Amino acid sequence: MARLRRPVISARLRIISWMLSVLALALVTVVFVTWQVLAARADSSADDELSHEAAKFRSYAASPAAAAFTTPERLLEHWLQLNLPNDSETFFSTVDGRPFRRGHGKPPVRLDLDPAFVQRVAGVTEPEYGWTSTSAGRVRYGVLPVRIGSQPVRGQLVILEFRDVLAKPSQEAARALAVVGAVTLALAAGACWLVTGRVLAPIRQLRSTAEQIGGSDLRRRIEVVGTDDVAQLARTFNTMLDRLEVAFVAQREFADNAGHELRTPITVIRGHLELMGDDPADRAETKTLVLDELARMNRLVDDLLVLARSDRPDFLAPSEVNLTELVVEVVAKARPLADRVWRVDETADAVIVADGQRLTQALMQLVANAVRHTEDGDRIAVGSRVEAGRVLLWVADSGAGVKAADAERIFERFARGDDQPRTDGAGLGLSIVRSIARAHGGDVRLASQHGPGARFELILPEGVLR
Repeated sequence: MARLRRPVISARLRIISWMLSVLALALVTVVFVTWQVLAARADSSADDELSHEAAKFRSYAASPAAAAFTTPERLLEHWLQLNLPNDSETFFSTVDGRPFRRGHGKPPVRLDLDPAFVQRVAGVTEPEYGWTSTSAGRVRYGVLPVRIGSQPVRGQLVILEFRDVLAKPSQEAARALAVVGAVTLALAAGACWLVTGRVLAPIRQLRSTAEQIGGSDLRRRIEVVGTDDVAQLARTFNTMLDRLEVAFVAQREFADNAGHELRTPITVIRGHLELMGDDPADRAETKTLVLDELARMNRLVDDLLVLARSDRPDFLAPSEVNLTELVVEVVAKARPLADRVWRVDETADAVIVADGQRLTQALMQLVANAVRHTEDGDRIAVGSRVEAGRVLLWVADSGAGVKAADAERIFERFARGDDQPRTDGAGLGLSIVRSIARAHGGDVRLASQHGPGARFELILPEGVLR
């Protein structure tokens, strides 16, 4: 069972891995695109906030209230006192190249204490905007120089927008999306494991049944549930097992019976040859018996070859067959077989498309069977008829007939009636007749008739009629 489960589990894991890979790729793509969109929005928000604060300062610097200040220090100091920054921004000013005043609040990082950054912005005489990196992430900055009248630029207002602080809600949303995606992936893995287990269960049962079927046991079947493709596969597999079981049983019986039938003449021949003496009469008698047994073996092998070829597509060579001529020729060929009253019951004035030689072979087998079960002076009749769209060919006799218990068994291979000696044929004649009839799409049957004897009928389908 362990060897059985490993391939099934491996296939199950491959299916799940493929499905999860597709899902994981989709989730990673969604998270990545979402992250990029949110990052772009954070950059845009930083630009918008910076532009807004710069516009506010310009409006304030142009107001009448600002006109009262005669130095940049007073203007910047008053504006920083009035303007309160939010959590994602801060302001500070520089005067004469040094930090002067800082806005309210505690920023994530004090860039006014960074000498390199202060040196960069302190000498700006025209508005300047840019990005800088800090321990708190990327920062969008703007530097607005302050000029009072015609005085040279001595002070600058520095506006800082902490982009990562602005992006924090978006980053948390992206992280939550990633966590949800991971949880979804885990749940999907569990769901895939359960679903694939249910989907592969019939296939696993099919494989198990196939492995448990032995050479001598073809009776196991798969329980079919539902109407989906897997259920149809199970039904097809069960149908195949039905055919295999029938073929296997028939093959085994055929091999057993054929081996027994061939073993008997071989044993007889060997026994007589071992006991044969030097007496000429004894030798002649043994030779006659051996030749008779070899002839019987030859007939048995020929019959077996006919049965073996009956399933091949080239078993028949169809052509136009006149039913009247067929019946008359069979009776003419049968007359020398025995001293019987030979008759033609009736003939159908019709032409069929069939293998005339095979039909003659089948009728001659029935005739030979009738001869074996009749005595001198008994009647044997051959006939043909078109009835209800079907073609009937028959051989009837006035012999002892067939027992009701043997009506079906006699058509089996190597089957004989209870009153028939084993030396009288191999029991393949009626099997050959049935094979020929079924090769034409028909069948053979033992028909009931009034009075003594037996009547065997070949039934050919409507399709053979011209």
